[in-house]
Amino acid sequence: MPTNTLAEWFATPLGAYLLEKERAYLDDVTPDIFGFHALQLGLPQFDLLRENRITHRMKIDTGEGVDVRAKGAELPIATQSIDLVLLPHVLEFADDPHAVLREIDRVMMPEGRIIILGFNPWSLWGLRSAIGPSRNEMPWNGKFVSLLRVKDWLALLGFEVSAGRLVCYVPPVKRQKWRQRLAFMEPAGDRWWAVGGAVYMLQAIKRVRGMRLLTPAWHEALARERRVALAAKREGAASHARAGSLKIVK
Repeated sequence: MPTNTLAEWFATPLGAYLLEKERAYLDDVTPDIFGFHALQLGLPQFDLLRENRITHRMKIDTGEGVDVRAKGAELPIATQSIDLVLLPHVLEFADDPHAVLREIDRVMMPEGRIIILGFNPWSLWGLRSAIGPSRNEMPWNGKFVSLLRVKDWLALLGFEVSAGRLVCYVPPVKRQKWRQRLAFMEPAGDRWWAVGGAVYMLQAIKRVRGMRLLTPAWHEALARERRVALAAKREGAASHARAGSLKIVK
């Protein structure tokens, strides 16, 4: 039976199979990301930041069950106020994915983190999206964005890719018994065909040129004292060397 939304598709056996792998990755990497405000844009039916330690977490989407109802390219959030943003399969279903990234760049703090989950067009899943019989159904009707293009967009906005990986190398078969028979493709694909994973999970950091991190005043004072002590030590060593080189003239 065709699914109308991405959340409904994730409730199918094939969607649940992929969701388990995505959650495993997010549960592993998000606990080490700190800050004051985190944002999950899309798929509010799933708490994909459940292991993150940031206290104030928001879910934003245009549907029900959200903290804030808004479009991805028009966020009612203050500039430079978010420390972590998660985009779970947002770009491939957005009318203007680059506009979404520009809006994320606006609301994100310097040194903030963004995590992007996206379907890989250069995979067996991407092939099904392009020529499969159900390419007009969710999620195959999305415009899968290549990993290289996403990296280019991030670089233009000043983001630096810090980590990432691809997952799910089995073909997008519906029956569980076939996924079990093809389970050997998961470790083999990760080793021999890394670019062929169905989904890429990319992490990037917002860099701001010319930004200088502020440190406490006592750090500055301590640094000055160390510089003065080092200069005095060098001057003393130089004086000792000059004295040792003098010859006594009778």
